[in-house]
Amino acid sequence: MNQVVISGTGLYTPEQSISNEELIDSFNAYVEQFNTEHADAIANGSVTALEASSVAFVEKASGIKSRYVMDKAGVLDIKRMVPRIPERSDDEPSIMCQMAVAAALQALQRAGKTVTDVDAVICAASNMQRAYPAMAVEIQNALGIDGYGYDINVACSSATFGIQAAMSAIQSGQARAVLVVNPEITSGHLNWRDRDSHFIFGDACTAILLERADLATSSHQFAILGMKLKTQFSNNIRNNFGFLNRADETGIGKPDKLFRQQGRKVFKEVCPMAAETITTTVQNSGLEISQIQRFWLHQANLNMNLLIARLILGRDATPEESPTILDTYANTSSAGSIIAFHKYQDDLNKDAIGVICSFGAGYSIGCVVVKKL
Repeated sequence: MNQVVISGTGLYTPEQSISNEELIDSFNAYVEQFNTEHADAIANGSVTALEASSVAFVEKASGIKSRYVMDKAGVLDIKRMVPRIPERSDDEPSIMCQMAVAAALQALQRAGKTVTDVDAVICAASNMQRAYPAMAVEIQNALGIDGYGYDINVACSSATFGIQAAMSAIQSGQARAVLVVNPEITSGHLNWRDRDSHFIFGDACTAILLERADLATSSHQFAILGMKLKTQFSNNIRNNFGFLNRADETGIGKPDKLFRQQGRKVFKEVCPMAAETITTTVQNSGLEISQIQRFWLHQANLNMNLLIARLILGRDATPEESPTILDTYANTSSAGSIIAFHKYQDDLNKDAIGVICSFGAGYSIGCVVVKKL
């Protein structure tokens, strides 16, 4: 089989950002308005009053201090609290395509490649803008790649599952190089009126170029030493939005059509699973945990990452060992671990070994062990 390397990464970051202070001011204004409008019903017990939030609560619960979004005004408008992203004509590039192309071009530049070197595009993300044509095929067309493309959705683990699919295509000879793109507009599926989750997500897009090792010329190469994917069904993170919603009008607009989770259960169940998957993948790669110099973990919650590192290492990880980007990006779903990888790889020395790991709804976990070349 062909040997495979990651030879380039790219990142698209939206221009607009929302601080916790701005978010909480907006949310509390909405809470005050709601409680005023429903004062009588709240008094007679038929409606439950909403509880105000605070910056301290958000930062303690998540470690998040701000998040990038595609549209700030729509999110902070208490009469709307949804991003304003106008539909485009079928003849215009979609917004997800636009994000993906920007990240992909960065990855190609970093890898020292052009679109003529790429044979496939995999769009791996939590939410697709439409059912068909596949987002990947539109992105492939926009980039001018002669090959094929398809979409995959494994929620927050989509990027690592995409890496596995790309690696298999290259190993088998189906493709010389594959672009995996992760355009995440998570602000669209977030319930900005829910006190327990409105602060969690942000928007971004990452790209990863994988190619045959014998064709790679980049100075940013990582060999893939081992990989493990795992899924286990759970309803604790769920979004019921889909094309069948129109078949039962009673559910349209209900909260379950947006992101929802049982956070405490997710924390309790996913952290041990992620730690065990990382440990097993490292061992199956013929390595010891002590040889891992960096953990690029999914950026969902700071407390989760701290616990996972502690379970793996038997101690707290240093910021250098397990870098954090969620304080400014928040949870960008599949893009999170790749943002961390993109931003915190150049300081590593040759032969340094690291782990990219994502985890999320499904439950799903994807773990990749890499070595810097």
